[in-house]
Amino acid sequence: MPLDRSLIQLRARAETVYVSHGNTVLATGRDGFLDDGIEQGLFVDQTRLLSCYRCLVDGAPPLPVTSSNVGQASWLGYYLVTASGRDHDHASLTAPAEAAQHSLELRISRVVGEGLHEDIDLANFTQQAVRCRVAFQIKADFVDQEETTGERKQCGSLRREWHDDGTTPELVFDYRAQHDYDRQGNRGRASLHRGLTLRVAHADSVPSQRGDRIEFDIELAPHGRWHTCLLWIPCIEGERRMPPAGCRVFVPAPRASDGPESVFLEEATGFASAESESLAPVVLDAIARARRDLLALRLPRFDQGSRAWTVAAGLPMYVALFGRDTLTAAWEAALLGPELMRGTLPVLAGLQGSEVNDWRDEQPGRMLHEAHTGPLEQLRFNPKGRYYGAHTTSAFYPFVVAQLWHWTADRDAVGPLVEPALKALQWLESCVGEGGFHQYRTRSEQGVENQGWKDSHDAVVHEDGAIVPAPIATSEEQGLVYAAKLNFAEVLWWFDRRDEAKRLFREARELKQRFNDAFWMGDEGFFAMALDPARRPVRSIASNALHCVATGIADAAHVPRTMDRLFAPDLFSGWGIRTLSSDHPAYNPYAYHRGTVWPVEHGPFAVGAYRYGLHERVEQVCRAQFEAAALFEHRRLPECFSGHPRDADHPFPALYPAANAPQAWSATTVFTLLQAMLGLQPFAPFRMLFVDPHLPPWLPEITLRRLRVADAEVSIRFHRRSDGASDYEVLEQRGRLHVIRQASPWSLTETFGDRLKDLLTSLLPGK
Repeated sequence: MPLDRSLIQLRARAETVYVSHGNTVLATGRDGFLDDGIEQGLFVDQTRLLSCYRCLVDGAPPLPVTSSNVGQASWLGYYLVTASGRDHDHASLTAPAEAAQHSLELRISRVVGEGLHEDIDLANFTQQAVRCRVAFQIKADFVDQEETTGERKQCGSLRREWHDDGTTPELVFDYRAQHDYDRQGNRGRASLHRGLTLRVAHADSVPSQRGDRIEFDIELAPHGRWHTCLLWIPCIEGERRMPPAGCRVFVPAPRASDGPESVFLEEATGFASAESESLAPVVLDAIARARRDLLALRLPRFDQGSRAWTVAAGLPMYVALFGRDTLTAAWEAALLGPELMRGTLPVLAGLQGSEVNDWRDEQPGRMLHEAHTGPLEQLRFNPKGRYYGAHTTSAFYPFVVAQLWHWTADRDAVGPLVEPALKALQWLESCVGEGGFHQYRTRSEQGVENQGWKDSHDAVVHEDGAIVPAPIATSEEQGLVYAAKLNFAEVLWWFDRRDEAKRLFREARELKQRFNDAFWMGDEGFFAMALDPARRPVRSIASNALHCVATGIADAAHVPRTMDRLFAPDLFSGWGIRTLSSDHPAYNPYAYHRGTVWPVEHGPFAVGAYRYGLHERVEQVCRAQFEAAALFEHRRLPECFSGHPRDADHPFPALYPAANAPQAWSATTVFTLLQAMLGLQPFAPFRMLFVDPHLPPWLPEITLRRLRVADAEVSIRFHRRSDGASDYEVLEQRGRLHVIRQASPWSLTETFGDRLKDLLTSLLPGK
């Protein structure tokens, strides 16, 4: 009998509830309140403003009955309170059935925008008049997100004042700090000014303040109701950020009808399927969730317009701009539209390295790794306010510029990005060590040690489990440089920079040859994880090879053995490919880069496997990821999950305890998985859309609506025929676009005969 998984629903950080919008995150316990937990608080710009928030009715907590997010930015909770007044015996906690029969209902609804708006409603569902005192205990500490789990480093002054003008009473917290810093030639005095105002509005009784509590004395007739609004107004460096204004509204009102949220939801590609007896509903749910999660992670301060914006890396730990994360998400989300690429690429160009600053690991031309806004960054306790310690971002930037060109052919948008991309490539050449490979090493005393794709300190290990010291040349970074040069050479060609284009193309081919000679381990049938400082192969079997396939740097002759090794039981868990072989001495199914499964590695890999013509492997990895998504709450793939095998003892994987969810590049992975199965590749300069569908039995039909290439839109239905082959039909089209059945122009296996046959098929009616 097959295992029934219908009740399995996995939730990242199960004890914490997140309500968030952009830079504002409310993290509460399961009961909806803050109890000085290390992950709990109202965070704005990575600063915990509110650290403790409890509700007491006549001195006792209400009984949580039911609560849930309504959207990512909103939440609703129901509570019961015994109606026996101040003499009650805590029946709300010890006898819930009794409480339900003689109850007051406390209802709290929240919506997050720039700040937080709460509606507090109390209803008397008894037949007698009730008097009670409702109190809210409130504390603020203004610690950095990092300080919630460790030592507090900053030391400032906190002032708390109660203002009551008779109309809208306010409790005001004002925090100021200074820090004299001296780090590797970076000297000065930094200051921080952050605050939080609680404004009481529309209250049906007058509030009072006692110590750390705001109290309301309430009298309710039988079936009477009481209401107040609590408006939490952050202040960041003197700028007050007003919360959503409307009462009992679960969707933050956009500032304008043409804002990024409304424009994106209106214009982004739509997806539909008539299938219900397959994984199709999971695929559609995962896609719909991912689209909403991108909007929830949007960073408004970086908006380049209503059709150009970028996102934070993930919630709750990475509510900040991360170069490689946002570039990955922007490229993977292109199936929805080009908005993220149009927003992310100019922002990163504006933050590109311009000087030598070892503390920040900054050099001219180097692309940003991360930019945080918390107190420790603002006060210069660390360099992460603008830190450059990643190799990946600089290689990925030219690649994503090329993807924007493939999707839009917009010279006005791409033209200003050409020089930043060239500067990034020039910086990459400064990292070439002996042997001609790109390697990394931090110069900062507070720097990231591993600056490749896997950036935890113990991610790169020898066969015996020993950590590899820097400088390190990892296999995936060579692949990213190869893909950057190959793809960006094409952009340069279109911009009439032919000599530079030829040089990059030649350098890419030479790098590919050197790579396959140096990294291929014939006895293992696999690529080495890296080269160590002595240029010896790091022979650990790991997921780095996924990127060698994804970027196309792997020689076609090596790919079949690589694939067999990737899908061997020690790497392929059944839910995905582990970051490190389970046979390795350093393997740990929970370790960040030594055994977990990362969804983001699978999307680009699927696209790469498709280009090598390995459609069965594409189907296998896509199915594993969507079946994993089916297990997670909201069909939301988390940052990573454990590498436990998919067997009778492990009907579902465990979660990495600190996994972010939503995570931008995990969200967008679902689009690349689908793109690989559809064989969908745009080439806007020629107004072409190439399609080459290979739909599996578990996704027999799917429709894409309003897919945008250049300035055209097209709706296409993909489906499996009775003979198992896949086909498509164009349902609707606006603008000039040629939809052609053809393997990707970047296919590494397609023959001339295959292309001719597909081209003729594309000329049939309805194509």
